[in-house]
Amino acid sequence: MEAFPPLSQVMQKLNALGISLPDGPVFVDGYGDSPELSEELLALIREGKKRAGTGLLWGHEADQVPVPCVGDLQIVLDHHNEPALITRVVSAYIVPYSEVTAEYAAIEGEGDGSLEYWRQAHWGFFERACEQLGRQPAESMPVVCCVFEVLHILPSPVAA
Repeated sequence: MEAFPPLSQVMQKLNALGISLPDGPVFVDGYGDSPELSEELLALIREGKKRAGTGLLWGHEADQVPVPCVGDLQIVLDHHNEPALITRVVSAYIVPYSEVTAEYAAIEGEGDGSLEYWRQAHWGFFERACEQLGRQPAESMPVVCCVFEVLHILPSPVAA
């Protein structure tokens, strides 16, 4: 997994844009494992369709990244490592992949919003993540389900 820039560097960019954050723990995060997927997911969030994200607990453990908690602020970076969004976690829990619900899949807002689509899309994503971690994907693999609210949508940087 590509490392994110230090929080201090990201905060400098937000300060330059005149954006201050409310109180709470702040983390840097991103969506997707390719530029195309990152842009697709960020667009869904900007459109108001996507209000949740799911990660592999094993990835958090391998990267030594804390699991998100309610109240955490996340500065979401695009695939250029530029701030794209600021969100706040409103719900976070860990379940086996096989226990993700249709209600949660709808909140995640990808594809047609169905649990069937969620399972198909996320299985491929988790397969790739497991391969990088030297693990085998399984219906029982623990996933981190986070529902968030969007606090800021940042302007896209102009391509140089």
